[in-house]
Amino acid sequence: MSAAEPVRTVRFYTSARRLPWVIGKFADWKIPFGPFNAVQIGVMSIGGLVLVRTASYWWSLLGPVPVVVWVAALFVCRRHKVAGRTPVGAALGVGARLLQPSGGRIGGRAARDRRAQTLTGTFTLQPLTRDQAVAGEARAAAPVRRAARRAARPQPAASAVVRRPLSPVQAALLAAKEQI
Repeated sequence: MSAAEPVRTVRFYTSARRLPWVIGKFADWKIPFGPFNAVQIGVMSIGGLVLVRTASYWWSLLGPVPVVVWVAALFVCRRHKVAGRTPVGAALGVGARLLQPSGGRIGGRAARDRRAQTLTGTFTLQPLTRDQAVAGEARAAAPVRRAARRAARPQPAASAVVRRPLSPVQAALLAAKEQI
């Protein structure tokens, strides 16, 4: 490379794709025990609401066990993946698949079978003219004449011909040569 050619610099900014979407990180500061991804926020909000609304039922029997299970569920959801995708992305994919038409799409539209149509038709029988009748008889007699010519050709002695199995292509070529 000569000194006159400019040096190309290439930069890839893909770290945002590798890191999940998070809430609670601002520059160098983050929420305690955070940052939280979307699944954690969902478990945190829905689970907290259910625990607060039903506390009168479970507190006397279980004590703080449901709260401990809820906090453990928050940390289990921290790095959870479904087939390499985040649970929210997987759920959106399943939802999109369920909303798809059963036959798929063609050009952005739902693919559907065409409506059945009844085929109706008529035909008419007409008597042949004399010229058409003669032409039909000549066509019918042509294979008979070909067979007679083939039979009239001299055949080589059976001992001179060595037959081996023919491939379908060889058989078709041989049949075409004999018809000429």
